[in-house]
Amino acid sequence: MRRLSLLALLLVAGCGTSAGTGGGQVACTEIGAPRGVSVDLAPGPAAAAASTAALEACWAGKCRTYPVELSPSTEAVDSGCDGDQPDAVCSAEVRETGGKHGFATIDDLPELPVRVTLTITGDDGAETSRQTLDITPEPVHPNGPHCPGMGPQAKLTVGADGAVRDGT
Repeated sequence: MRRLSLLALLLVAGCGTSAGTGGGQVACTEIGAPRGVSVDLAPGPAAAAASTAALEACWAGKCRTYPVELSPSTEAVDSGCDGDQPDAVCSAEVRETGGKHGFATIDDLPELPVRVTLTITGDDGAETSRQTLDITPEPVHPNGPHCPGMGPQAKLTVGADGAVRDGT
């Protein structure tokens, strides 16, 4: 009985091996990826002045505006370990970078060229930046390249100088 249980466990474990390792195919999870455009503001004067943003997207003769809620960007900072042994406990802290990020969900975003205008406003409601550029959203692969694409998505990056670029 013990040998049968071990054999069943080995068969189940072999089901999750990746393609090319002799174990067969990898299952794709049900994880999703929303259609839309992410906005990433680098640390600097443009991010410091930004309070809210809006993205106008135009394709097929129609334009629509989508809100982009901006949140502070963070990064993990090593806080050290309580020793150098393999079982030592290590930790990290999260700190704000000075940048900001957001996402405009666009449920019907096509995998075709789209003209976008990103408008950023400050705390006082005054426009701090408005720039237009052409982007082409592409499918994303949250499960890796061996699974079907989802999305599509595009990314806009706003440099410290305030210049908007296609970040895809």
